[in-house]
Amino acid sequence: MEHHYVLHVCRMPLEDWPDPVTRSLGHINPAIYVPMQGPSELGVSGTLEDWDRSGDLQGIDVPTLVIGATHDTMDPEHMRWMSEQLPKGRYLHCPNGSHLSQFDDPEHYFPGLIDFLRSL
Repeated sequence: MEHHYVLHVCRMPLEDWPDPVTRSLGHINPAIYVPMQGPSELGVSGTLEDWDRSGDLQGIDVPTLVIGATHDTMDPEHMRWMSEQLPKGRYLHCPNGSHLSQFDDPEHYFPGLIDFLRSL
């Protein structure tokens, strides 16, 4: 799992991970977290594995920013697709990022987030 985390969760050496990331991962309760998983490439899918709400995206009419990243385990093309289903959706892609792009791709994440917020 260590290699998975540094490739797909936060793309920096573990010893350089920001304190909030380290603390939050240290407090995950597997008895709660694992059963709530959706489909997972790690084989830990839980009760949400077959829960599909994609048909409801068209009913979310508030401005919504969907953020995807090249190295995230969440498929960035699916994230883009989701943003296109939202009436007021916008997609932000972080080409150097993973699941925590605010830490490993801040040069794309924060300007995109600020641009979205200013557009509101």
